[in-house]
Amino acid sequence: MKPEIQKKIEKLKQIGENPKSSIIETKKQSGKQLVGCFPIYVPEELVYAAGALPIGMWGGSKTGSKADSYLQSFCCSIMRANTEQSLAGDYNMLSAVIMTAYCDTLKCMIENWKAAVPHLNIIPVVYPQNRKTDSGKKFFKEELNRVKGELEKILKVEITDEAIEEALEVYEEYRKTMREFTSRISDFPETFDAATRHQVIKAAYFMDKKDYMQEIKEILKGLEKEKKEDKTRKKKIILTGLMAEPTVMLDLFTENDMYVVSDDLAQESRQFRTQAPKEGTWSERIAKRLAMQDGCTFLYDCEKSRGQKLIQTVKDCGADAVIFCQMKFCDPDEFDYPIVKKELEAAQIPMLYIEFEQQMESVGQLRTRIQSFAEMLD
Repeated sequence: MKPEIQKKIEKLKQIGENPKSSIIETKKQSGKQLVGCFPIYVPEELVYAAGALPIGMWGGSKTGSKADSYLQSFCCSIMRANTEQSLAGDYNMLSAVIMTAYCDTLKCMIENWKAAVPHLNIIPVVYPQNRKTDSGKKFFKEELNRVKGELEKILKVEITDEAIEEALEVYEEYRKTMREFTSRISDFPETFDAATRHQVIKAAYFMDKKDYMQEIKEILKGLEKEKKEDKTRKKKIILTGLMAEPTVMLDLFTENDMYVVSDDLAQESRQFRTQAPKEGTWSERIAKRLAMQDGCTFLYDCEKSRGQKLIQTVKDCGADAVIFCQMKFCDPDEFDYPIVKKELEAAQIPMLYIEFEQQMESVGQLRTRIQSFAEMLD
């Protein structure tokens, strides 16, 4: 790998590994206001159109006892880390926070944060369960306009339809670029091991999307001139779940000659795997893109298509196995697991179920399970 390309990869990796310092640097360089965006499908285009930068809020390794005053012990580690960080003042550089309501924990978080950290200006956004129906799309369009109004009031700006259309084009180009990127890097398992792949994708949450895209496009251009890396001794895996952190867990895959050929993670590929239609108003385009998002446990799917989508991805990528990444206490994923397990078993696709938390102190048990699974694949 040429040094200039490796340098760009390392730059994005460092940004993904160090969210707080990366966000501070982004604010310093851009001079723009920052708006926090909770998982999973926040309409970031509205923030971008307001001249502010969307910042991903995906938890972290921070631990403490402050969050205990607002969350039960059985809430997932993302919500606990976010709450701990907010109470510690780590998010004080944000002008507002857009918070979704996909699960019971998130619904409680909205009201808790309004009381605990009112200076962060919490903006809730509710997604319709029946997002494919006309009434569901109408509800979501009204919700988008409400969020737009709240952003205008808090940020003291006017968000024009033209600005939103321009932001949509930026984000659609970002999604298209990322689909190409994740497909291309499967030919470079040494350069983009599991941890590096994750951190490079994650860096997008802490940068201006235009700046991030420029870096990714230059990496893609550089990869065109590189020889594909040997992967004959590697086991190709697909990750599915909410997310796959911490990186010490991802390093276990590399230790056992596994590399991520594709993913079905809410933090990663689900963010950019669907393209919005070009016709319609900005709110119609965003609503329709959400309606197209299938196979995600956090969005109502009466057909439960996640398992079949994974099976098709395995066929398309020639993967050897699927790793079900279960964030501890994430109920939506837990409900999906038995269905996915049954369908993958019927298709004779090996699958490993692993449970983890972001603040894991030891990965000894995971190391044993992953090593045993790798030996079984051999």
